[in-house]
Amino acid sequence: MADIVGAAIRFILANYPLTFLVVGVLFALIAIARQTKPVGASMIVEKLLAWHVFWAIGVFNFYNFVMHGLFGKMAAAFIGWADSPFQFEVATASLGFSVVGFIAAFRSFDLRLAAVLGPSFFMLGAAVVHIYHMIVEHNFAPGNAGVIFYMDIFIPLFGLSLLWLQHGYGKPRRTA
Repeated sequence: MADIVGAAIRFILANYPLTFLVVGVLFALIAIARQTKPVGASMIVEKLLAWHVFWAIGVFNFYNFVMHGLFGKMAAAFIGWADSPFQFEVATASLGFSVVGFIAAFRSFDLRLAAVLGPSFFMLGAAVVHIYHMIVEHNFAPGNAGVIFYMDIFIPLFGLSLLWLQHGYGKPRRTA
């Protein structure tokens, strides 16, 4: 049993973009279930987007900051790369994305747009680099070709889709 628990914890920590995406969806579902008034599509999108920005942008990028800033050698090895000073640059960029995510999570559409766009460009660019390294260097390390790679594509698309839906529905009205 301890082996199963250990493997589960390793999977959760190693695949943190997926972990924080799922946690954000769970928080949104709980927030939706706790609503006392009838829940419409705009409220569902509002909750999904707010918790997505908090968890999949804010917490995810803070964790990324910690991993690349404090455990750079381990993070580089997980990706299949050599450690370099660039680790600290990735860490500080992640910290910036994290701060904006935390500020924007429960604020305006415009702030959420900014919070999603920056990391989306970064993650989609990272996915392109991962593909290059898979094809040219045959780098299939878990941090290059595993769940992390797929999340580099899915998280931006999910966040951008939620923004598009919220823009279409508008922000739900607050009633007393």
